[in-house]
Amino acid sequence: MELLAEHKIRATRGAVYAALNDPKILAECIPGCEALERTSDTELVATVALKIGPVKAKFNGRVELSNLVPPESYTITGKGSGGAAGFASGTAKINLIEEANETILKYEVSAEVGGKIAQLGSRLIESTAKNLSKKFFSKFCDIVDGKS
Repeated sequence: MELLAEHKIRATRGAVYAALNDPKILAECIPGCEALERTSDTELVATVALKIGPVKAKFNGRVELSNLVPPESYTITGKGSGGAAGFASGTAKINLIEEANETILKYEVSAEVGGKIAQLGSRLIESTAKNLSKKFFSKFCDIVDGKS
């Protein structure tokens, strides 16, 4: 599954980059996030509870940041296991483009799922992924814009 999108944020590129690396902000933005903890400069661990169609699962996962080019871009790679519900893994390439007093955040995501989740069908999984992404970036933009 592939997702491409961009969002305009009323903040400098440096502020957006800093927010994307702040575990407190990320935990607040990730739908269903129960815990998010930085374990090193480039690694985080997370617990996220999600419902995808009829399947509810608590995912425990690891996130690694690589290809860091502050404040322009980086790559996020994550893997999570939801026990009997299955697993999810993915990579997101994030690019930040400064434009006047705004930043355009572009991302390209590739993801895989397996187990019971994969049996739900690609249309439901893609629709859920888009919805979760929309919720994340809506909340993220509100926080960085100072609305939240």
